[in-house]
Amino acid sequence: MTRRRRQFSPEFKEEAIRMVLEGDRTVASVAREFDINASTLGSWVNRHRIASAQEERQALSGPERARIRELERENAELREKLIFLKKGGRLLRLRDSMTLAKYELIDAEKACHSIVKMCSWLSVSRSGYYEWRERPASATAQRRTLLAASVAEIFAGSHETYGYRRVHAALGRRGEHCSAELVRALMREQGLVPAQVRAFRPVTTVRGDFRGIPDLVSRDFTAARPGTKLVGDITYVRTWEGFLYLATVIDCHSKAVLGWAMADHYRTELVTDAIRMAAGTGLLQPGALFHTDRGSNYTSDEFGRFLTGLGIRRSVGRTGVCYDNAMAESFFSALKNEWLHRYVFTTRAKARRQVIRYIEGFYNHRRLHSALGYRPPFEVLNESVSAPTAA
Repeated sequence: MTRRRRQFSPEFKEEAIRMVLEGDRTVASVAREFDINASTLGSWVNRHRIASAQEERQALSGPERARIRELERENAELREKLIFLKKGGRLLRLRDSMTLAKYELIDAEKACHSIVKMCSWLSVSRSGYYEWRERPASATAQRRTLLAASVAEIFAGSHETYGYRRVHAALGRRGEHCSAELVRALMREQGLVPAQVRAFRPVTTVRGDFRGIPDLVSRDFTAARPGTKLVGDITYVRTWEGFLYLATVIDCHSKAVLGWAMADHYRTELVTDAIRMAAGTGLLQPGALFHTDRGSNYTSDEFGRFLTGLGIRRSVGRTGVCYDNAMAESFFSALKNEWLHRYVFTTRAKARRQVIRYIEGFYNHRRLHSALGYRPPFEVLNESVSAPTAA
């Protein structure tokens, strides 16, 4: 059976509209009380407002209507001016030459606003603007444009991980000399924001030697030669198949990752595989020092015997103090924030490929390290290894 459409009398509509306009109630609450659709009541209210406005206009005399139209035009122009100046305020603050910045802003917004209006709002002449448009770019402007392109290229080549200091160092290695603040400004203008490393927070601290293993580093992560002081740690990478565990061995002199190993388990063989890879480079010196945290694998008797067989001494930091193994923690922070956090890994194999790509394809060979004077780890390592031979 077809439902009969409900009819509403003019008196009913007028009362419902009056309750919305003259009271403090919402359209929805009045609609619920009268058992009508809120959108229906809303359309009644809108039509009533339009009709009332037309009646008020018709009641006005000719000069009064003209004055209202003039005020509406002025109000619309003021709103347009406010929007334009609000949009241009940030751009004007970024530039040293205010007049040139105004011309650039007018040129950028000419599709949205009248050039005559914008020149008036910014207190510049139209003739000056048109002269600026015809004028060839200055040598400074041309160099700034070329530098901006180089900055964007270096930033993209770093997989969007470099801040302005590393980009500045990379420009210097290319022979482009400019200030770091100029690089910072160019990156800001282009919206180039690097990956940010997350801060560490220490937890419970346990002091003293652990199982007779001392702290032989005392937060000094420097070394005069490669292969004499190493740090290591374990982290995990989330995948849909479960965790992929990564163990690393990092050289304190060159900051290079000399050894790494990955597996789907956390057993001692994971860390021994990483040490074995580092030892296979032939760079480890007799009596080399290997520093870690107090993880059960690193403090186990099995791992101790393995290191003794390689002639490596053990060192551990305090429990819960990430700063005692800050160099290894810093590498994992860079790995995850600069690279891995961009991906969702469905399998361990895919995560493994990205870890190798970062370590061997980017970090060791190309990434500029601030502790090395903004040079790649392998460049410093190769210099140190070849120096005695050259002498």
